[in-house]
Amino acid sequence: MTEPRYDVIAIGNAIVDVMAPCEEALIDELDLAKGGMTLVDEDGARRLYDAMGPAKEISGGSAANTLAGMSALGAQCAFVGQVAKDQLGDVFSHDIRAVGIDFDTPVRDGQPSTARCLIFVTPDGERTMNTFLGASQFLPPAAVDDDLIASAGILYLEGYLWDPEEPRSAMRRAIDVARNAGRKVAFTASESFVIERHGDDFRRMIDEGLIDILFVNETELATLTGKDDFDAGLAALQDKVPVLVATRSARGAVGIANGERVAIEAEPVDQVVDTTGAGDLFAAGFLTGHSQGKNLETCLRMGAICAAEIISHYGARSEADLKALVADKLG
Repeated sequence: MTEPRYDVIAIGNAIVDVMAPCEEALIDELDLAKGGMTLVDEDGARRLYDAMGPAKEISGGSAANTLAGMSALGAQCAFVGQVAKDQLGDVFSHDIRAVGIDFDTPVRDGQPSTARCLIFVTPDGERTMNTFLGASQFLPPAAVDDDLIASAGILYLEGYLWDPEEPRSAMRRAIDVARNAGRKVAFTASESFVIERHGDDFRRMIDEGLIDILFVNETELATLTGKDDFDAGLAALQDKVPVLVATRSARGAVGIANGERVAIEAEPVDQVVDTTGAGDLFAAGFLTGHSQGKNLETCLRMGAICAAEIISHYGARSEADLKALVADKLG
């Protein structure tokens, strides 16, 4: 097997995050599901944008956030995702390339416009996300370059993108290419509502041994396995995936790999400002460690360090030097 050119290549939603602080009253006034992620149409996105205060725009999307964290840690990454030929498409493309990630998916002409996620952040640091998926739903299988997929040690897929038909087909094709090339496939379940819609697909892939690294939080674990007890949920999956990672927010995380189980505590944070991207950056730290051959505990700790940094400020892109921070924390 040839040495991989990239540590990770990810396929995910190409989304521009638009985030702004707000008071609790605005959440109630707009009838938003606090702390959740709700899909909206383009008119709904415009309405919410008009209701926002001063906002910050930066390229986002779950898998793209993970790659940005990995790139900051020194990993070599590439991204596959669909944007439209519009201003937000230019914002996404510029931002992701500016952090050192290769991104060459051709832009899409016409409607719909580039995806955006309108994020309202309340004083307790909780983020309420409202996502217009736009052009990201129309990533065609033809956008998957077989040679590119085979050139990465790990193919990383986000569950959010499993919903629309075209990108789902693209990801299925990428899984086949990666496995035929002897590469690993990592998958993040993304959100419980995604599992409720596509859990049969996800469980089938797990049962067929197509997933090498699985990321879930404890809510997603329960939805995926049908078991409310955390340990019972882990037991239902631990023999089906080589590496299982379950995050528990302030209670840390558990990883199980080849029969070894490791639990870590969350990294201390002086103040939680914005939880946007916590899971994405946990995956960034873990996957970077894994690609470097670190042991399970170190990978988990790298994930926790990155997650703690991201929730200490607004936005899902690191403001500190992640590489130096991880080196300092790990000693």
